[in-house]
Amino acid sequence: MQKASETDPRVDAGPALERRVVVGVDGSHGGRLALAWALSAAAARGADLEVVSAFPVGVFWLDPYLVDDRRIEDVRRDTEARVRALVAEVRDDPAVSAVPGTAEVRVWVVASPGPAAPALVHRADGAELLVVGSRGRGGLRSTLLGSVALHCAVHAGCPVAVVHPASGSAPAGAAARRVVVGLDDSLHAREALLAAVDEAARRGARVEAVLAYETPNYWSDMYAVMTSPPGRTRDQALERAETVVAEVLGGDAGTVDVVVADGPPGEVLVGSAAGAELLVVGSRSRSILQGVVLGSVALHCVVHAPCPVLVVRPAPEPDQVRPEAAADPAAHG
Repeated sequence: MQKASETDPRVDAGPALERRVVVGVDGSHGGRLALAWALSAAAARGADLEVVSAFPVGVFWLDPYLVDDRRIEDVRRDTEARVRALVAEVRDDPAVSAVPGTAEVRVWVVASPGPAAPALVHRADGAELLVVGSRGRGGLRSTLLGSVALHCAVHAGCPVAVVHPASGSAPAGAAARRVVVGLDDSLHAREALLAAVDEAARRGARVEAVLAYETPNYWSDMYAVMTSPPGRTRDQALERAETVVAEVLGGDAGTVDVVVADGPPGEVLVGSAAGAELLVVGSRSRSILQGVVLGSVALHCVVHAPCPVLVVRPAPEPDQVRPEAAADPAAHG
């Protein structure tokens, strides 16, 4: 691919180095917000930023067997040029340039033919983070979560940050100083807690670990229902939450504010995330069952949270990875 050093030495087209943050852009407002957030995230990590934009190739088929390669390359170059211009514009935005380190982030541009979702999942392999907007250019107004964002949150092999329009104007490092994380005693929630501590350290923020519980009801006869004393249930939940935090963080447990709340976990976390800089949720690892990949709580948070959401999952066991996941024909280019 052609280098862009003639216009901006920080923007190039080529393979990124070891530490990478990947972001998908498509010319939409959501893509722009995701790019701003990703620049800040890359700066906080000291990582390169790989900006990926997909373009359709179906219109370039001349017959069922031949592709007009020259026209595809023309579109690729045009896409790369547009992305570089967008990067320069977003980097110069006062809200982004005010974040320390964003001016020094090295940016690599990748224009990929074909569908965006599999291309992003492929490019994110080995990356520290994948950032996507909640809705792209093709999203319906009534759809709270776009198909590309959902696909990436479900299938990417690295943590995925989903940036919502209402929250994207405050990149990492802005005024908010609270990172909220969903807590229980599962493996993926423990991974989320570790990720939340790392994210908070990069921002100088406090971690608020939230455990949701629901008071159990017990029917004693056909007409009456007995409930456990609310105070007792809450105390048990708090003890369980503090135990998990201590097991995961050891001597650093005191750096985390533990909160318990009565209600459905998804609703509790979304409510707790109001005014937060980031909400971190754990999700099941990618399973051999393609449909069992994103828990209902994580999905609820990704769709409804008022701030960016980071979806974290533990590494899959060797026998859980689907063989076809290693090779995605739509992702190359």
